[in-house]
Amino acid sequence: MSAALQPQFHPAGFDDALRTALDDIRAGRWRSTSELLRDCPTWGVRTSRSQVLAAAVVAAHGDAVEAWLQEEPSADAMMMRARVSVQQALNAHHAGERGVGVLAGRARVACEEAARYWPADPVPWVCLLVLAQMDWPEEGWRRPEHRAQPPESMLPPGPWGLLHEADRRDPGSREAWHRMIQALRAYGANVYDVVRWICSWAPHDSPLWLLPLYLHVEKYAEQRARGEHSSLHWTTDPISHYIWQALTGWFTYADRAERSQLDLNHLAQALFSAALYAEAVPVFEAIGPFVTPEPWAYVAEAPEKWLEQFERARTKCLSASAGGRVRRARRW
Repeated sequence: MSAALQPQFHPAGFDDALRTALDDIRAGRWRSTSELLRDCPTWGVRTSRSQVLAAAVVAAHGDAVEAWLQEEPSADAMMMRARVSVQQALNAHHAGERGVGVLAGRARVACEEAARYWPADPVPWVCLLVLAQMDWPEEGWRRPEHRAQPPESMLPPGPWGLLHEADRRDPGSREAWHRMIQALRAYGANVYDVVRWICSWAPHDSPLWLLPLYLHVEKYAEQRARGEHSSLHWTTDPISHYIWQALTGWFTYADRAERSQLDLNHLAQALFSAALYAEAVPVFEAIGPFVTPEPWAYVAEAPEKWLEQFERARTKCLSASAGGRVRRARRW
């Protein structure tokens, strides 16, 4: 890979079919989205594509999904209505707007309708997990399904039943487990114990191996904001252990077509921060030009300089790797 490759952020990444559908749905056209969702090879692809599409619809203030439901009602259209409704509620929640409860209630109804229409689909259950993070942090005030007992005694109560429904339809669902962690964090639970438990049974090719890296880069950013961070953060146990597990487990075995660009960027950042420059090169090659703002915004001098941080890290890793090859050649 050339260091001169110009990085860009695009939510579709290498998925050209998704790129076309995004352009269309932003313009109010839904037929390419219908075709795209009908042809998803796995539940994981369906889940990730629908998430990106819903975010685009909400950002564009579009009504393509409602038009789709009016003209050709289907399981995909109902699922997308649930996705869009949940994204609207989530955006309002993050913005601290009033009326989030009303939006969440409408979204929950849309999720339940989609789940009944196509019971095999995991996406409506993933959507219900998204809504779980908007519930009350105090356990006594939460909805009953958000304070279910965990599968292991060491784990905190939470929306385990919703996770079970998503996971039994799509075992190891990347988004479902990420949403579960987000909900537990919103409740104030110790998610580090949960992530350690997940990594005790996650298979080698599972994106769940990346979960610790998400937690630790956010922790690093928080410590840095308080002036408590250390340059050794990424080289100490158990962080270094999780970095190697993500590289040798997930990255080595995962299906290239289903690797998340966000996961790739998190792994590249962790490898760079741990000074594992040569090991980071194939990950940067897998990223190609499609950088994501996170996690680079967490480790940049300022969040708005995330792209410069990515370019600096990529250049450093490529240069160090090239230098290492030259030195080995001279030694022989």
